[in-house]
Amino acid sequence: MSENQDHVIPKRKKRRNRKKTSSETENQSIEEQSRPLHTSMERLKVQNNNVPQVNVDRKAAGSNWEAIRQTPQSSAEVNAEEENTQSPTGLSKSARIRQKRKTNQLNKYVAMDCEMVGVGFNGQEDMLARVSIVNKNGEIIIDKFVKPQEAVTDYRTSVSGIRPHDVENGEEFKDVQDEVVKILQGKILVGHAIRNDLAVLHIKHPFSNIRDTARYKPLCRLVANGRTPSLKRLSQAILGQEIQTGEHNSVEDARAAMHIYNRLSKDWEAYLKKHQHRKL
Repeated sequence: MSENQDHVIPKRKKRRNRKKTSSETENQSIEEQSRPLHTSMERLKVQNNNVPQVNVDRKAAGSNWEAIRQTPQSSAEVNAEEENTQSPTGLSKSARIRQKRKTNQLNKYVAMDCEMVGVGFNGQEDMLARVSIVNKNGEIIIDKFVKPQEAVTDYRTSVSGIRPHDVENGEEFKDVQDEVVKILQGKILVGHAIRNDLAVLHIKHPFSNIRDTARYKPLCRLVANGRTPSLKRLSQAILGQEIQTGEHNSVEDARAAMHIYNRLSKDWEAYLKKHQHRKL
């Protein structure tokens, strides 16, 4: 038996060795097959890194401009070049178009607020003293004081924040009025009790283009149980911001009205579309 075992054991070893050799051969074959692919990918990467960047800017190209200009280009490269050609302002044509659209959208909505002083007996009649208009982001478009057309009998400073020197150094009413009309042309006008501001400016605006935070019924029901809420109350309830803690500021009030509209604009516009036949 020992002799047989001596003969059997070497045979098993040989088989294992043959199996191991076969496995190694298989691994080597896989490595050899993958090596050309790996090498070609590396070569491709190197080639891509070595591709010269064509500069279409003559000033940047310097003395190589003529050589670069004569380099043949594919139609795709030409289109890409036209797309990215820099303007004098440093923006490509497509970037300028996007910027223009963004600006138009930004200025499509404006919010206005006016501060008034009192004229006539006991200052009971309103007269324009300051007008402020901001865009959708709350950025100031105009903010101007207006010279009095009549003798001011009550500056209402504790509320309006207007003092004699403000209106004395202000601009002429007609000039401000004309400027406001141009700004509001074709715009969506946002404001709080905006009809009072339009009245003191002696101008009109299409009703369909007005978004009045004092007259939007769902907002009035939400904040004031259907009554007309103050802008101060709306700002606190909708924005969590406190305004009009002392003298009023027409820029601050216009921004508050715009921010309230921005917060509710989706539902507001859907509501208006549903109730087009009604006055809101």
